[in-house]
Amino acid sequence: MSLPPDVKPYRRTPEFTEATVPSGLLRAHDTKPGVWGLIHVLEGRLAYRVTDPRRPASEALLTPEGEPGVVEPTIRHAVEPIGAVRFYVEFHRLEHDGIRLNQPDR
Repeated sequence: MSLPPDVKPYRRTPEFTEATVPSGLLRAHDTKPGVWGLIHVLEGRLAYRVTDPRRPASEALLTPEGEPGVVEPTIRHAVEPIGAVRFYVEFHRLEHDGIRLNQPDR
């Protein structure tokens, strides 16, 4: 899966490690409508699970060599460090000519 072509990055988290990942990311959570995420793993391995009942359950092992994990708007998901890891999440939303289109900050 990839991001739609009309979304633009607007914010990113700090880098997290297995010791600093917020507990909210470890349990099922989602983004707001219109907000996409890319999970970038810089070191190590991170399990990315889609847990939303509207999608088939799935799990991907994210690594620095692989593609970022794509987070769809409003779809429940969680991550789990597999040993030592360093990663961040980049958030994207719809923009047209540099103007945000009715999408909330998150």
